[in-house]
Amino acid sequence: MLQLKNISFGYNKKLGNLFNDFSLDLEPGNVYGLLGKNGAGKSTLIYLMTGLLTPQSGIATMDDVDVRRRLPKTMSDIYLVPEEFEMPHLTLSQYVSINAPFYPKFSSEDMQRYLDIFEMGGDMDVKLNALSMGQKKKVFMAFAFATNTRVLIMDEPTNGLDIPSKSQFRKLIGAGMTDEKMILISTHQVRDISDILDHVVIIDRSQVLLNASFADVMSKLAFRPQRADDEPIFTQNSPLGTLVVTAAQPGEETKVDLEMLFNATLTNPAAINDLFTAKK
Repeated sequence: MLQLKNISFGYNKKLGNLFNDFSLDLEPGNVYGLLGKNGAGKSTLIYLMTGLLTPQSGIATMDDVDVRRRLPKTMSDIYLVPEEFEMPHLTLSQYVSINAPFYPKFSSEDMQRYLDIFEMGGDMDVKLNALSMGQKKKVFMAFAFATNTRVLIMDEPTNGLDIPSKSQFRKLIGAGMTDEKMILISTHQVRDISDILDHVVIIDRSQVLLNASFADVMSKLAFRPQRADDEPIFTQNSPLGTLVVTAAQPGEETKVDLEMLFNATLTNPAAINDLFTAKK
């Protein structure tokens, strides 16, 4: 559905390119987590995906159409929730009436359902500029999901949300996901999203260090206390002793620890690559 092919991009010559010959395919029916260090280019990448930035070479496409053309048919099926945004001095009802027509599959019923998940009530006359930052983010995300676009991209969506609201956000993902949609979440807050992802992409500038489903991760890696015969890919001290990421033994299946997976991939990318590119 969404493809980046041989993308090169940089903001200026002095800093050099963030991406060189970068490629990535994203398919419907998946909730992707996009992870990377600060400065790895996650936000830049999603702006390239949505046609807000022009690559110096290569192309970003949705259904084989260049997203940089920003055709109505393409843009009406992509929605981006940026990390930072401003809400206009409008009521929620006015905001919906102005913006919903750009999205043919927008549903007022879905909008109300998602507001209910966030416990925002049904007051469509609430003034958006009078809401707290967390409330604004909830309204924005409820609208984003109600557009029913096939591609939904969110940059640090849980920033500014309290603990109960983060739980509500996870319910929102479950309520809004279908086999026809693709959701991409770019974040540093891996613990907020680990239970809702089914695919993880870890990048480091021009490299995709890992692009794997959670099912594949569970079949290849184990996350648990260290054993005497382990050959760890990554170790981490904890109050319960040394925890490891190691190759899974036949029949072994453990819950994916997304934070440890991220650290293992950055610390020992060669070992991760060997495991995930080995012939089955």
